[in-house]
Amino acid sequence: MKIYTRTGDSGETSLFAGGRVAKDDARLHAYGTVDELNAILGLVLASNMHPDLAETMRRIQRELFTVGSDLATPLDASPEWIHRLDGKFTERLERDIDQFEAELPPLKNFILPGGTQAAAFLHQARTVCRRAERWAVTIKEEINPHVLTYLNRLSDWLFVLARVENVRAGVEETIWISH
Repeated sequence: MKIYTRTGDSGETSLFAGGRVAKDDARLHAYGTVDELNAILGLVLASNMHPDLAETMRRIQRELFTVGSDLATPLDASPEWIHRLDGKFTERLERDIDQFEAELPPLKNFILPGGTQAAAFLHQARTVCRRAERWAVTIKEEINPHVLTYLNRLSDWLFVLARVENVRAGVEETIWISH
């Protein structure tokens, strides 16, 4: 099978369950940004993050494929092969956040993104996750509401994980000081 199909050469692309949309459609921006987020998580994994966190990161990467396919399939389409997000995905993120926060000192100030290379990539991933959420909100058709909740919580998860990465590496966070 060839990687190129030529079907998108005119500026349109196919959705998972059929139909075609312009490549500048909000739906494509949303799941394209989720794909970008997943690639950044690959950078996190490649940047010597704490080994205890790697399997959790791979789980999130797999979940992001589910998010992307959910966004790429209109809600009124119901192919049996599509997996939709449900509340369990967000609940698992919340359990992770609670567990990770137990390792962290209380946050009393804003902090600057940075620290280890993995933590810096996690902060970048957090901002890309927020962008994916903003794009998902702009989709004109109804979408799975669990996608928005998941993306919102995932950005929190990424922030907390960046802090955990720095704590486990013994790197102090830089507090933001207003001038």
